[in-house]
Amino acid sequence: MKLKTLSLIAGTLALTLIATPFAVQAEQNNPSSPQPGKEWQKKGQFQKLNLTPEQKAKMKEIGRSTRAQIEAVLTPEQKTKLQAAMAERKAQHQAQRQEGRGKKGDIFASLNLTETQKNQIKQIRESSKQQMQAVLTPEQQAQMKQMRENMRSRRQQDKPQ
Repeated sequence: MKLKTLSLIAGTLALTLIATPFAVQAEQNNPSSPQPGKEWQKKGQFQKLNLTPEQKAKMKEIGRSTRAQIEAVLTPEQKTKLQAAMAERKAQHQAQRQEGRGKKGDIFASLNLTETQKNQIKQIRESSKQQMQAVLTPEQQAQMKQMRENMRSRRQQDKPQ
């Protein structure tokens, strides 16, 4: 009886020791677990800034306002193309999550914008950026600046030379 229990315990222990490295490796290779430097993308760019609920609400409102202003600049045909391009990018993003990293590109490039439209959209984006900066505390602004610099340096390292 003791021998049966002892062999059962030894077998369980052996199975545990064999299975543990496989479980650890599976966790490390799991695409849903954020990789270093990717947390910013997975959780949204403002997640690490620990925004207050008021700041989050203001950021969402600025984002909505920016989208509405940009759409007002576009012709109906361009709006249709933009929606199609955004849907395509979303599908590509889903596929890239499974396959790894892919090429991004500018979503506005295919819209054949006039110079006036380009300038208006640039001004809207700059205004939006300034409004978002105004919502952040000085500490959050410094942290955001550091995250942007880190992202730029990673892009430089990723570029083929």
